[in-house]
Amino acid sequence: MPWLRRLALPILALAVLAVLVWSLMDHGSPAPATTGAQAPAPQGKPFFHPVGESSLPAVDERRQRREQLVSNYQLADHTFCSYQAGSQYPVGSRPMAENADQNYPNNPVTEMNPMRLQGGGADASVQLQTSQSRVYMAANEAVAFSLRAVNAAGQVQPLVITRAIAQGITFTGARQTPQVSIPFADDGSGSDPVPNDGAFAGVLAPAQTGLAGFNGTVRTQVSYNVNGKNGIVVFDVIYTPELPAVWTGQVREAVENGSLVFILPVEVRMPGRYVISGRVDDARGKPFALLTFNDLLGPGPNVVKLTMFGKLMRDQAAALPLTLRDVDGYLLKENTDPDRALMPRLEGKVFTSKNHPLKGFSDAEWQSEERTRYLTEFAKDLKLAQNELQAFDPGQPLPPSECGPKPAAR
Repeated sequence: MPWLRRLALPILALAVLAVLVWSLMDHGSPAPATTGAQAPAPQGKPFFHPVGESSLPAVDERRQRREQLVSNYQLADHTFCSYQAGSQYPVGSRPMAENADQNYPNNPVTEMNPMRLQGGGADASVQLQTSQSRVYMAANEAVAFSLRAVNAAGQVQPLVITRAIAQGITFTGARQTPQVSIPFADDGSGSDPVPNDGAFAGVLAPAQTGLAGFNGTVRTQVSYNVNGKNGIVVFDVIYTPELPAVWTGQVREAVENGSLVFILPVEVRMPGRYVISGRVDDARGKPFALLTFNDLLGPGPNVVKLTMFGKLMRDQAAALPLTLRDVDGYLLKENTDPDRALMPRLEGKVFTSKNHPLKGFSDAEWQSEERTRYLTEFAKDLKLAQNELQAFDPGQPLPPSECGPKPAAR
């Protein structure tokens, strides 16, 4: 029949589909019971983990844990080794390489900046070269200022000083200090080394002016003109009119506890804590060490000892004799501004030692209660980190140390 022939093809397709579905079904196992019990997990790797389960395989978790323990160990090792190495010399006797900024304290402070216009703003086409001989001034000391203008090509520009006034900076409501006029010149006299080179120089000596009794920051404002434009520049110095102590007698040397000691006599007028620094050069003229004294001094005659530590000399193979130079110091004052009263500085060469044999000095590390206490605690931290790493992974060697074999915890 025609209608039967029209239905034959769709019926045949449905039959084939049913057979395929039946063949794909698992008839070897009974249907799971609906008792509420969890069905067994399917075989093979799941597409996702149940909520709350780590998304990383166990091997990744172990690797991360080991990396953390290694990091803990390396940090403890670095802390112990760096402190051990850094504290083998006392604070008062350090390599000059650590204190390059304090090597030449009496060198002028030099700067170059765009011309600062008097009404505000700046003119970058004019660069102002400035210098001042010092920032801190003791009583009876003087400071020299200089300035010169150049263009972008470095060519000196005509400069005219119109006004230079120094005055102490005071707090709001305080009585104003006197204004002191400072002459500037470019004639080769006074503090100006070369005449007519475009650099104008002036000197401020507070003790010889109305600022003799002022204690604090003295600001010098210089007004000038370059190419028809008015500019200003400011110089600040910190001045202390009182002398808390003065140097007396001859410097001498001694060998004490395996170190070379420079002994400086001093007369103390104001007792308190003094901070005094001196620079040491070796026989080749190379900056070698910064020596520091930081201690209480009573009134009257005293001595300041600047110690050149023996092990530092031995480790860096110092070329003797050694020269002490550029000694400066101050009385530390608390809760006041300025926070110090300066002693007169000893500029240039102060004393040269004898040509001692280097082997006559000790190569022992510096020891103190504080150093022992810190090393003990750092060693405990290191031992703990080491034990944790070895317990987790006993078959693996420890990472290399920054300071060689580890000491046992003390």
